Amino acid sequence: MRQIFGMSRNGVLVEAVSGLSNPQFLMLLSNSNQFEAHVKELEKLYPGVPSIGCIGMSYDTQVVESGVGVIAFLDGVSAAANVLEEISVMPVKYISRLEEDIRKVNGSERDTVCIDFCAGNDACVLTTIYTALKRNGISLVGGTGDAGKVSANGKVYQDAVAYAIVRNHNGRVKTYKENIYHQLGNYRFIASNTDRAKYIIGSLNGRPAKQVYEEILHVTDQQILTQTFQNPFGKINGDDTCIISIKEVEGNALACFRQVNDSDVLILLELGDYKAITKETIQTICQEFPRRSAVFSVNCLFRYKLFSERNYMKEYLQEMAALGSHVGFVGYGEHYNNRFVNQSMTCVVFE
Repeated sequence: MRQIFGMSRNGVLVEAVSGLSNPQFLMLLSNSNQFEAHVKELEKLYPGVPSIGCIGMSYDTQVVESGVGVIAFLDGVSAAANVLEEISVMPVKYISRLEEDIRKVNGSERDTVCIDFCAGNDACVLTTIYTALKRNGISLVGGTGDAGKVSANGKVYQDAVAYAIVRNHNGRVKTYKENIYHQLGNYRFIASNTDRAKYIIGSLNGRPAKQVYEEILHVTDQQILTQTFQNPFGKINGDDTCIISIKEVEGNALACFRQVNDSDVLILLELGDYKAITKETIQTICQEFPRRSAVFSVNCLFRYKLFSERNYMKEYLQEMAALGSHVGFVGYGEHYNNRFVNQSMTCVVFE
């Protein structure tokens, strides 16, 4: 298969898809002002081609912060795209659509992946989607777009998740997740006074969450939202750690980008040697996939901000370009199988 990335910083869609013919699957990354118009225009240009889209930044060796980016798969790919609606209430109501698309593509664990763009309620959505994927051994990579809107096959949806089941007819696929954080000290916290709907942590070990965070890291209220780039929370999930970013201060509580429940056990994380970790990820992929036709990734907005502040983003994309065709988008949360994570990178590699 082949992966092609086209973009227009001025938001001219025909410019982004210039020279593109016979795509078998399309992903649209647009801006909030032009998203709906771009969705309709893309469908007119490539009628009937399975597509998903959301509002967000895209990249190959450079980041398209505004405008439009289009990612196309062709030459040896089959795909089916659709949406699960009412995700804030009952996404399982539409699970038969996903089950039918899995049957239609007729793929396997070895050669098929699910890519999703979500408008919110990620943890519930992923649990729902994965019930169908798990039966077929299919992995998932995706993320959350902006403004609560996604698209599928030329239509815009709110309160929905857009997904595509993509099969590589020329080889394997495999998903990866990169974590650039490790545990700080031996801090362990029991969360309480949480608000699941608002993703709020009220207390840690019985004390106000904001106060605990400030005392350990010696920061003020104003510094918390940038300190989370360096020191997010982590939730142990088997042999893995789910990263939990702080979104804002709510009185003496902390609002996060990921749901925390009463009695959840949390740890504190610190930023590791992200340049060395990136090199390790690239090395692992090269060892497991000596021949690569494409890599599609989702990088967290906080990683983008962190790398940009440290003048590493351009270097990072150049490093990843060593894998061959590497493209992706900047998400507000990353999806890896049934896990909703923050401040991470997830990707799928196509042989």
